[in-house]
Amino acid sequence: MSTKIKNALISLSDKQELEKLLKILRKFNVNIISSGGTFKEIKKLGYKCIEVSKFTKFKEMLDGRVKTLHPKIHAGILSKRSNKKHIREMSRSKFQYIDLVVVNFYPFQETIQKTNNFQTIIENIDIGGPTLVRAAAKNFKDVTVITDKKDYRYLIQELNTNKGSTSIKFREKMSCKAFGLTAYYDSVLSNWFDKKLNILFPEKKTMFGNKISELRYGENPHQKSSIYLNDLSNSEIGLRKIKGKALSYNNYNDIYTGLEILNSFKKKGTVIIKHANPSGVSLNGSPLKTFKESYLSDPVSAFGGIVACNFKINENIAKEMSKVFFEVILAKNFDKRALEIFRNRKNLILIDISKFKIRKDYEIKNFSNAFLMQEKNKIIFNRKKLKFVTKLKPSKKEIAQAEFALNVCKYVKSNSIVISNSFSTIGIGAGQPSRVDSCKIAVQKAKSFQNKKLRNSVAASDAFFPFPDGVKNLIKAGVKVIVQPGGSIRDTESIKLANKSKVKMIFTGTRHFYH
Repeated sequence: MSTKIKNALISLSDKQELEKLLKILRKFNVNIISSGGTFKEIKKLGYKCIEVSKFTKFKEMLDGRVKTLHPKIHAGILSKRSNKKHIREMSRSKFQYIDLVVVNFYPFQETIQKTNNFQTIIENIDIGGPTLVRAAAKNFKDVTVITDKKDYRYLIQELNTNKGSTSIKFREKMSCKAFGLTAYYDSVLSNWFDKKLNILFPEKKTMFGNKISELRYGENPHQKSSIYLNDLSNSEIGLRKIKGKALSYNNYNDIYTGLEILNSFKKKGTVIIKHANPSGVSLNGSPLKTFKESYLSDPVSAFGGIVACNFKINENIAKEMSKVFFEVILAKNFDKRALEIFRNRKNLILIDISKFKIRKDYEIKNFSNAFLMQEKNKIIFNRKKLKFVTKLKPSKKEIAQAEFALNVCKYVKSNSIVISNSFSTIGIGAGQPSRVDSCKIAVQKAKSFQNKKLRNSVAASDAFFPFPDGVKNLIKAGVKVIVQPGGSIRDTESIKLANKSKVKMIFTGTRHFYH
């Protein structure tokens, strides 16, 4: 069913491309109602328009807070054209139908990015705009609502195709988009208030997202996927792709895992990620050395993975990286020679992370009809609460190395064991239902690629050892310092084994499960 557009209400904060819309409305003799800056812009462009206050015969008030909030406006939008009672009431009141509503909102998100002035922020909460949009979207059977300037061209096509009318299919689609916008807008507002009042777990939690792009595919090629930005204070994702094909769901999953680990570093370091687990991490020495050390941790798993660095990549580092097949390389920019080296790697994706910042203090996991929400795990351990439970006590350097190993461990899928030496991982055991299996995998990885570094190495466990068998495997491999939360009923057995083997053991009291 087509609806002829005779009267249109236009109220815009973003007035770009307005003239395109005015031309088509004039072509089909549509009357335009508007107010404030939009009214002035329409008149400036040379088009006829009636001001809202003249249309309603009610002067705007309260510094413009009340303009379109009037029965003549909302009756014109909400009235059902086929309802006899509505027709009689509209006729009796001498109200006109409003067939098209074109509205975008006060720029609330842009405002909170520019100022902390509370009053300015409050005045940029739009009331009239969302009210108009919700009314028009509800009555999509008779009214067309446009909330995005990108849709002007589709409206123009509709009017030209249908000789000044719009189709029900188009109106319904625009209504759906309009409700998405009002929900998004209200969610931004509620999240801003939650943040301002430091409410992490409100009774009603809404999440907003602005679509950045569709992805190549999801976790598997038969799954569709998109990425959305959920950020109050930023309009960009903070990742600048310099080169390469479109990113997939798995690429982003690995990228964000790498960025989380990088964010925990205070020194120059490199992380290599494969299937959302680190295969190698190093803070040992120069940027070039950190890459080499992280790669040597597990060169087999590194194949096809992503590399994340918190430094600029130069020619020498690029030459080393180009010897290995990586899918994505993240860095704080690349120099010209590095870009030349990478240019011939057709499928390689390069991303500049210079402007990326982790902004959330919480994380969310979605399920069928529910989601879990929790604070981020920001702790490694509290040095004041460490317990040195063996006869031999660790040195300050060994404590620092244990902290590094445990920091990596908390980003490895549980059950997790990380073996390191001199601030570089040499063996990582991830995601096993049995902790002893994670120990075996970590030891096997270290023996395969850096066997000599097992001697006097440090091992970290994300949770306590339920039995001493895992500890036994680590000690047998050459580990000399073990850091773990403690808390098992068999802790004494593990401590006894460590003392017998002259191994140092640290209890942190802090568990680091990661699922």
